[in-house]
Amino acid sequence: MKSSSIYSPFTALSLKIVGLIMILSSLLDYIILAIPFKALDQDTGAAWMANFTTQIVDRGIIPMVGIALLLAGYWIGSSLSGGSESRSLVQDLRFWALILSSILGLIFLLLIPLYARNIQVQSTKALQRIDEQAKVAETQLETQAQQFDTLLKNPDQLGQVEQRLTQQLQAATQSGQVPQEQLAQAQDFMQQLEALKKNPKALTQRVDERKTEIRSKQLEAKNQAQTEALKLGIRTGLSSLLLAIGYSLIGWMGLRSLGN
Repeated sequence: MKSSSIYSPFTALSLKIVGLIMILSSLLDYIILAIPFKALDQDTGAAWMANFTTQIVDRGIIPMVGIALLLAGYWIGSSLSGGSESRSLVQDLRFWALILSSILGLIFLLLIPLYARNIQVQSTKALQRIDEQAKVAETQLETQAQQFDTLLKNPDQLGQVEQRLTQQLQAATQSGQVPQEQLAQAQDFMQQLEALKKNPKALTQRVDERKTEIRSKQLEAKNQAQTEALKLGIRTGLSSLLLAIGYSLIGWMGLRSLGN
């Protein structure tokens, strides 16, 4: 019994210390995560806020565990002292821990619509970026097709281009200083040119096939971006809601119990 009475106060004190450290370190972590503050930046504000919210929600359980340990430490201490300890609420650390819990509950609740808006903005920008990349690829394809078409309609110019490319390939092969990848690309270009000389109508077919491939990849990228945004929204939103409920219940019920 003697060892038990010595161990129990130490347990209560340990729980209080660990709980307080977890709370303070979490708050410090939140402050550090917010530096540098970029929520108001017009270009990167939505992405920064979405990432900041995700990190806060992922760490959101730590202060809750700290508050629970702190309250458990006070409960053990109160049981040992027979509940004779009395002090004003302002001087009671439990009061401030429960106030913090209520505030965190409100913050996590407000983060839900804010995060949904930011993730929507981020998703819209990602879709616009995918459309722009596809448009650039199609423009480059059409430019190359026009260049091929111009060459095919001008036999003299086509012959000069072929001669120049042949000479460059021979020189590059002999020097051995040109990367194999570039040589392969040049040889592929020559083969395409030869094939188009024999069948000029194949140019339109190849352009259409390439456009279909670009649009297929564009659609796939957009679907993937939308799916990722939806998954992030559901995961972070539900986690934030659960944290809001947990903190609010601990705060409100704890304050009511403390008042009684």
